[in-house]
Amino acid sequence: MKLEELQHLAGIPQGSTMPALGGSNISLTGSEKRRIEREQNIQPGTPEWFQLWFSLPFMTGEQPVK
Repeated sequence: MKLEELQHLAGIPQGSTMPALGGSNISLTGSEKRRIEREQNIQPGTPEWFQLWFSLPFMTGEQPVK
């Protein structure tokens, strides 16, 4: 079976590299969140930290930082 056939059966669109991530680079996203953490002096484990790292702005519209 060819790779294209497997991708089609799995529901992966042609030319897609990481469909589950929407093609985003998680390394860049994590680096950006860490930069915000440092700039705003957000400490791990605080409510602000959880909001920054676990908000879902594309799904809920919640803003990760104020």
